[in-house]
Amino acid sequence: MIRVIFLFVFIAALSLEGGETARLKFHDKPKALLEGAVTADWPRFLGAHDDASSEESGLLGNWPDSGPKILWELSRGESYASPTIADGRLFSFDRVIDGDAGGEGRERLECRHPETGKLIWDFTYPVKYRDRFGYASGPRASPVIDGDRVFIAGVTAQLRAVDVKSGRELWHRDLTKDYGHQLGFFGYGPSPVIWKNLVIVNVGGSEGDKGVCVAAFDRDSGEEKWRYLDSWGASYSSPVVSRIMGREILLVLAGGEGRPATGGLLAIDPTSGKLHFRFPWRADKYESVNASVPIVIDERYVFLSECYEKGGVLLEFDKDLKAKPVWQEPKFGMHWMTPLEINGHIYGFAGRNKPDVQFKCIRVLDGKILWSDDMRYEQEVNGRKMTLSFFRGSLLRADDRVFALGEDGVFAELQIKPSGVKTLRQSQLFVAEQSWALPVVHRGLLYIGQHSRGFVDGSKPRLICYDFRAGSEE
Repeated sequence: MIRVIFLFVFIAALSLEGGETARLKFHDKPKALLEGAVTADWPRFLGAHDDASSEESGLLGNWPDSGPKILWELSRGESYASPTIADGRLFSFDRVIDGDAGGEGRERLECRHPETGKLIWDFTYPVKYRDRFGYASGPRASPVIDGDRVFIAGVTAQLRAVDVKSGRELWHRDLTKDYGHQLGFFGYGPSPVIWKNLVIVNVGGSEGDKGVCVAAFDRDSGEEKWRYLDSWGASYSSPVVSRIMGREILLVLAGGEGRPATGGLLAIDPTSGKLHFRFPWRADKYESVNASVPIVIDERYVFLSECYEKGGVLLEFDKDLKAKPVWQEPKFGMHWMTPLEINGHIYGFAGRNKPDVQFKCIRVLDGKILWSDDMRYEQEVNGRKMTLSFFRGSLLRADDRVFALGEDGVFAELQIKPSGVKTLRQSQLFVAEQSWALPVVHRGLLYIGQHSRGFVDGSKPRLICYDFRAGSEE
């Protein structure tokens, strides 16, 4: 009997090892970090500051046309989640399809070594979901790392706390069962936010006219600590806690599927769940969504955007935490990307669909759009030249440098100023649609997700790690 059990375990181990070998391709080790290079963890969706920025320095100053050197690449299932990294552990969140076309599968959280991609542990659970519009049916929300645990919110609104070292589930809240959450157009999307000992979530539950719109759970036990009731559902915008007028305020850009379409900004006390201010900002169209994360400027202003109708708005808060619009600009609305605010100007890819998206700069002072650029470029694809663009791209800022990832796989460093934009260097890393997750930089390595099959080489969805460390000769 003991021999049979041992043989079973041995065969299972070989099977796991074989699957891991097939999925992970290790190419090379990275260069050494430059002496004095600043490094920083990337513990959640938009980085440690919730604004798509990092203090990382000593990054690559130039790279070949083919792109930075690939260190490793990991074949993944369906996902729109960026990896998160802290304390020597990288977390990848995707979905493995098990069954037929009925949507059977498993959501999978993997803990890996950031420099080698080597698996440390994985945690999976069954999920049944199919995107009604034909997009990927994997998770949208990135893992959130907080000390000894990591928090995940799956596409079917399952909130889980997992032990960082072992991969053991610590607690689980089913937002559909416990709060009546109804999945929206694209499933559940927002990441949780961790504040002190609370895990705060845009629940979007249904209890008559006013459901549990936002709830806070005890970080250690998962017990509910407070709830905020509102008719606004859960959006695809992740909540953030920011300083406004000297106080820490929870900002939730809510608004789920519903008739009529409703939603907007909620400014909430993260300690108690008490509402400070409520500002409607949502297109009247039923098919619209709120997805871009609010950005705070000078602890006084908050910029919101949506791309279906209203566009962008700048709110100014007073000492009582009430706000009024400073300006509105319908032509400066982001679909889901988080724009960058740099020296009194906001830069972002504004527009709803590929053909109408432009890279724009708007002045914070008065809401004047200073320039718009289609960001078009010529690229040879399958032997013929095509005109492509960054379209609904993402922006990452590190060491006062700005990098952009276009949604079809182009990566570039940009010089952006109130006078215009200049592409300093650019590479077509792959040609594949839906590259919608923000790139991540950590200890001089660059992580980019390819979320759909490559047009040219047939490459499968994957997470790619690039050596982005500057050499001693630079």
